[in-house]
Amino acid sequence: MANARTARFSRRGLLAAGGALGLGAALAACGDGDGDAKSGGSDSTGATDSESGPWSFKDDRGTTVKLDKVPTNIVAFTGVAAALHDYGVQVKGVFGPTRTKDGKADVQAGDMDISKVTVLGNVWDQFNVEKYATLAPEVLITTTFDDAGTLWYVPEASKDKIAKLAPSVAVSVYDRQLTASLERMWELAESLGGDMKATRVTDAKKRFEAASERLRKAAKAHPDIRVMAGSASPELFYVSGTNLSADLEYFKALGVNFVEPTEEAKKPTGGWFESLSWENVDKHKADVIIMDDRSSATQPADITETTWKKLPAVKAGQVIARSAEPILSYDKCVPQLESLAEAIEKAKKVS
Repeated sequence: MANARTARFSRRGLLAAGGALGLGAALAACGDGDGDAKSGGSDSTGATDSESGPWSFKDDRGTTVKLDKVPTNIVAFTGVAAALHDYGVQVKGVFGPTRTKDGKADVQAGDMDISKVTVLGNVWDQFNVEKYATLAPEVLITTTFDDAGTLWYVPEASKDKIAKLAPSVAVSVYDRQLTASLERMWELAESLGGDMKATRVTDAKKRFEAASERLRKAAKAHPDIRVMAGSASPELFYVSGTNLSADLEYFKALGVNFVEPTEEAKKPTGGWFESLSWENVDKHKADVIIMDDRSSATQPADITETTWKKLPAVKAGQVIARSAEPILSYDKCVPQLESLAEAIEKAKKVS
């Protein structure tokens, strides 16, 4: 998948190819949503069981989906399905990274039992429309990474066929803080009958708030610790900017001192990230590196480049994982906050 990204800067392929951090907003638009992806707002009137109705939800494209009852035949992007699972809402089908090569659950599947869902596609541009139709889908739910409301992991070539089978709902993770996307997923799950008063759910939200405060205090106590968000492929190393990614925007708001690519360097990717050859991976000075943990990205243990191994943060063992596409439940975002806080608390100044 890294080769696909290297070969062409498609606006949707940039993030999917396992690299850094999203779609280039400056690249050509091709979405099928309507309305402003940043406006959204909740207009949901869901009931807590599928026999009740009607159901409606206004998504982050400004599109309102209305059904006669709360949908139960739900198909979702894997990460969205994982978030809904944490709130007690089960889906019938998923698309997106679900199984690893050894058959285990992908990191983006969270705590879902992947043996109990129909996998319509496991990689970029893969979506079995015929199998999708057999599920009698009532709604398709995914995220969007741009202002156009483009449906994440819905292939461009088959999006019109897919759209005819069921309405879609999109939750935006574009150019906003993580908390805004978490709130929208909460509202969506609640409308779908999720048990938002369950102890595991309310406790997760409290843990998220505590972890956020811990990160805020860590960043304040160690303002000199510079953090770089990176992603690796065999050919290139990608340094993320923080102005578009929901998690990085939130971490920055909490005070984390991030390495920022120059605006000139980010132009080819619409502001998402800077591409570096491995010979130039030492361009930016960092004390802590947070690395893309998706299965489509090369993981730190598998990087053999000498220049990488010589980085001060790498030599100091100050490299941790980052969910570049966070599962939008409070439970799944807590570890990200806690691990970054701990890394900053313990980091030695090496840059």
